[in-house]
Amino acid sequence: MIISRLGKSFRYAGRGLLKAWREETNFRIEVLATVLVLVLALVLRLGSLRFAILGLTCGFVLTLELINTMIENISDLLKPRLDQYVKEVKDISSAAVLVAALSSLVVACCLLLPPLWQLISWQA
Repeated sequence: MIISRLGKSFRYAGRGLLKAWREETNFRIEVLATVLVLVLALVLRLGSLRFAILGLTCGFVLTLELINTMIENISDLLKPRLDQYVKEVKDISSAAVLVAALSSLVVACCLLLPPLWQLISWQA
């Protein structure tokens, strides 16, 4: 019974991820950026702590993007009556994703650029 409910939960979550992948360009871009960052981290042989930090920051951006999509979908239901408020809510939720993405970029640069520079310098 518990396994059955757990399986249903995973199916629902999978459907949500698939819907976001199909319909949200930013989500696809962020997933691809995450894959590239994590592959680069593996190639550069970052330690497990640094890899975990990168994974968490990328996961945070993806999570916020999903929450932003959810907020936008709910807001669209209210739009005819509360147009100005809906616009503000959407703008603020988009800003949250932007802040997380920029923060993630800073973290990625701090963790990836030194070993990348060392690799490039070593080969030159």
